[in-house]
Amino acid sequence: MDKNKILQHCLLLGVFGSAVCTDGWKVSVVESLDALVSSCVVLPCTFSHPHENLPTSKLRGKWHVTSDRDQLIYYEDSTRVLENFRGRTKLLGKLGDGNCTLEMIEVKEHDSGPFCFRIEIARTPTDTSTPDKFSFVKNCVTLNMIHEPPKPSLAHKIPVEGYPFTITCSVTHTCPSHIPKLTWSRGSENEITEHHRKLQLGMWETQSILTFIPKEDDDHKDVTCTAEFNGQRTSEETMTLFVKRAVNYNHIIIPTVVAIITAGIFGGLCIFMMKKYKKRINELQSQDGTMWNRMSRISRR
Repeated sequence: MDKNKILQHCLLLGVFGSAVCTDGWKVSVVESLDALVSSCVVLPCTFSHPHENLPTSKLRGKWHVTSDRDQLIYYEDSTRVLENFRGRTKLLGKLGDGNCTLEMIEVKEHDSGPFCFRIEIARTPTDTSTPDKFSFVKNCVTLNMIHEPPKPSLAHKIPVEGYPFTITCSVTHTCPSHIPKLTWSRGSENEITEHHRKLQLGMWETQSILTFIPKEDDDHKDVTCTAEFNGQRTSEETMTLFVKRAVNYNHIIIPTVVAIITAGIFGGLCIFMMKKYKKRINELQSQDGTMWNRMSRISRR
């Protein structure tokens, strides 16, 4: 048996349940994902095969139910897809790039899986009997159905009157192709910024940051952040503002400054008067001395 036939034999064994010959056929998926019913979910998936780089036109990707690879939940020929999944699934990546990520919309209660990816290498665009194919039945994805959307979380410090105050609203999700929309009960567009990031494989986070300057009349008012998920599913979180009065030292500073200025003026006047008084005394003493001298000269005569 030549080398190619041995390889084909191993691949066929792998397809029909043997885990012995899997060299070169690899897949990376998240085994368990949360999925919001009536919304959407994205199943991250990357794969590799034992052949050199091939274009997407020579690769056929399928997603199927674990128990039967003919029960397709995704395939380019939608007529072969189970009716319950028809029109609700699509690949987000390119097979030629090794990306087999699947999007599922309008998630239903029975969409729990497990679901497995299958790759077929076609010799021609119409080839349906290629021996180069593999189902990753030991690396499948199970969906955990969530009936209520996750509530956003609010992070903030103590608001102080007259100083910029920031509230961060965050919500996690499993559908980056349809990011949840976060809205506030107050604030203009210029006061709001948004960020999106990947937390881990299969989990993402959306943030909305509201910045404003609290006023005295904002005290004890509510601020609400609402998260709207794909499928018009919503959740919200509310916080009450307890605005701290800004520390004002004017009632201390102003009287102190006035007292210092007054004391300075009074002290200056006192010094001026003292100098003037001393000068006058010196003048009088000088006059008295002159008169005494005159009287002494007269008495000598």
